[in-house]
Amino acid sequence: MEMHELTAYQSNQLIHFKMTVDDVKDPQLHALYVEAIQSVEQNLKELLQYYPLAPQGTRNSLKDIDLTAFYAGQLLGFAKTAVRSYAIGITETATPQLRATLQKQLNACIALHGKVFYFMLERGLYPSYDLPKLLSNDVATANKALSL
Repeated sequence: MEMHELTAYQSNQLIHFKMTVDDVKDPQLHALYVEAIQSVEQNLKELLQYYPLAPQGTRNSLKDIDLTAFYAGQLLGFAKTAVRSYAIGITETATPQLRATLQKQLNACIALHGKVFYFMLERGLYPSYDLPKLLSNDVATANKALSL
């Protein structure tokens, strides 16, 4: 599952980086974006080599680009990261008032994560209970990101 998490996250980030790199005007920051793009492309190429070894994972052919899965994946990744960040923040909070605020916000992040997860699950964008399909989707998304 960690291979899936790394592949899915990096594929979504690669799409985002490629969509925005031309908007970055500072030459040094632009160069960092280009470096990140090249690095993530290499990471995905290396990770994809392991997918045929995963249980029942298969490669799909590249289809027309529909960014619904990308946008939903971005939102799901944000919500998941927010849940982790709030959980850590709560353990480092010194005042009861701030702890209560962070707990309220954590609960909102958990609720958002659930809504986005079920949105994706219902549309077949995140078949988390079907490992072969999940891995197949990873390969398709990574290939989309590499082809942009």
